[in-house]
Amino acid sequence: MHYDISEQELFLFHQGTNYHSHQLVGCHTIEWEGTQGYRFVVWAPNAKEIHVVGDFNQWKGNLHPLKRITNEGLWVGFYTEIPENTPYKYEILSENGQVLLKADPYALQSELRPETASLTPVLSEYEWSDTDWQEEKKSFDVYTSPVSIYEVHLGSWKKDVDGEFYSYRELADQLIPYVKSLGYTHIELLPLAEHPFDLSWGYQITGYFSVTSRYGPRDEFKYFVDQCHQHNIGVIMDWVPGHFCKDDFALRQFDGEPLYEYADPRKAEKKLWGTLTFDFGRPEVQSFLISNALFWLEEYHIDGIRVDAVASMLYLNFDKSEDKDKVYNSFGGDENLEAYAFIRKLNEVIFSYEPGVMMMAEDSSDLPLVTAPTHVGGLGFNFKWNMGWMNDTLTYLEADPFHRKWHHNLLTFSFMYTHTENFLLPLSHDEVVHGKKSLLDKMPGDQWQQFANLRLLYGYMMAHPGKKLLFMGGELAQYAEWKDQEQLDWHLLEYPLHKAMFNYVKALNHFYLEYPELYELDHDSEGFEWIDPHNINQSVIAFRRRSTSPGEELIIVCNFTPDVLFDYKIGVPNPGTYHEVFNSDAVQFGGSGQVNDANHFSIPQKWHTLSQHIKIKVPPLAITIFKCKLIPEIIDEEAN
Repeated sequence: MHYDISEQELFLFHQGTNYHSHQLVGCHTIEWEGTQGYRFVVWAPNAKEIHVVGDFNQWKGNLHPLKRITNEGLWVGFYTEIPENTPYKYEILSENGQVLLKADPYALQSELRPETASLTPVLSEYEWSDTDWQEEKKSFDVYTSPVSIYEVHLGSWKKDVDGEFYSYRELADQLIPYVKSLGYTHIELLPLAEHPFDLSWGYQITGYFSVTSRYGPRDEFKYFVDQCHQHNIGVIMDWVPGHFCKDDFALRQFDGEPLYEYADPRKAEKKLWGTLTFDFGRPEVQSFLISNALFWLEEYHIDGIRVDAVASMLYLNFDKSEDKDKVYNSFGGDENLEAYAFIRKLNEVIFSYEPGVMMMAEDSSDLPLVTAPTHVGGLGFNFKWNMGWMNDTLTYLEADPFHRKWHHNLLTFSFMYTHTENFLLPLSHDEVVHGKKSLLDKMPGDQWQQFANLRLLYGYMMAHPGKKLLFMGGELAQYAEWKDQEQLDWHLLEYPLHKAMFNYVKALNHFYLEYPELYELDHDSEGFEWIDPHNINQSVIAFRRRSTSPGEELIIVCNFTPDVLFDYKIGVPNPGTYHEVFNSDAVQFGGSGQVNDANHFSIPQKWHTLSQHIKIKVPPLAITIFKCKLIPEIIDEEAN
């Protein structure tokens, strides 16, 4: 085949099953008939002519033409005189006579905004040093392991002295040790595919295969990921297959007609976001998107993908209020059947190539079986963001403690469905922008109560079944919302309460890592049991978290009022001595110091349906956690 392209590659691309189409389409260095140069391949079925233009030909469209090689619209050209790392675009003459200048959808790197051209690739010279990590990942069981994620927007975590972005390499040297010291297991990055508008945070993309140039070249991003792995930190990246932005130089009407988007504007338009929906039923779009997901996993060794806005993909009328804009499937329903089929296909392919990856759905719907296998009718993800838990919990905690007794169901409802999916509990960037206030500022009461409520929120999240995620700045207890154009409020660490919160988040994460009861059975109902969900009047809940080791469990008590409760009876399952192993009200965390210093001997009297009970001091607006030491007689009996 012309310029080292096989018939099979072409066939699979047009069938929607070329899952490495990025190795075919785009600009690639190849050797042809003894000469090295760039091969350009682009999909544009509605084009009459296509030329490559750039600085190398003064952007004149008559010097570097491409030739159509398939009826379905693939074009190819090979040129030896074009230098590396030089800007280029495709000049496309459409069937209706338009002349379009388009960036390469498969470009590996793009110019730094506000410039919009693609860059001819520089051969990667990066040598990975994460072999140990990759080997361990093959046997890693994410379901029974601790997962505590620090969500980061790289452009506003921290900036240099001139207020400019740090590079990927500089971020590796600063962010990774910081995250490691705080006890997080993973970093999740807001989208890093190229995007023209900073304030979209990367969620409106123009270059799906281009790691953004804001923070440097692609080999420096490889260094960042490699360093994460060498510090035993996994890397998750947000990915946006649902929609793309409308900028003229990018995917919109790529060859003069709808191509990557639906032809029907009612299906294409995402009016809420001002974007366009991918045509999930088009085979070439499937090849593009599935290849893109695999590309980030294979090329950059990413460990997980958080798929953004899944509900917007699944429902045709997700953001539509007017009947004239609404559209329905062939059965009269609201479901986008093509998107359902695409998501299932995506997950099947990803797990066939990368079985140890995390595929997380950011799904706000109540659709069942999101994390069930596709062969039983599920979507095939292995994790789902628990948006219901997040909404209910924040709504509950925003209420004055006096009024919480009337909203107790918001606190307990999530436990009823927590094992229906593999859930992740998110306190993400979406909750601290657009007038929603920071997490601290959501909390009611005076300053002390606000901090106590926030410590309780974090502790309750850590004790609740499910993996964990906290957006950057949460550890500082920022009063201000996330300011996406500025760095975090690092000066807060100079103030005692904020420094104490920082120490609390650090201690809480390390406590989580130390106690398997908090993660080994996250997705198994054997890992959780209520002690008392019914104390509505005092807004206290108590429950058990178990590990896979027999007899190993924690007793967790949460008090959502500012009252200190003395001689509070808690049912416990075993006779023995119970000692407090964690208390968010400790003085070093900024609390009032209502801790349980002494051991608590179990009393052989039934309480909360359990055979024993203990009497404890329940601290105000706090979580306290106990662990049992079996009495010597019990240990001797078990030994015999």
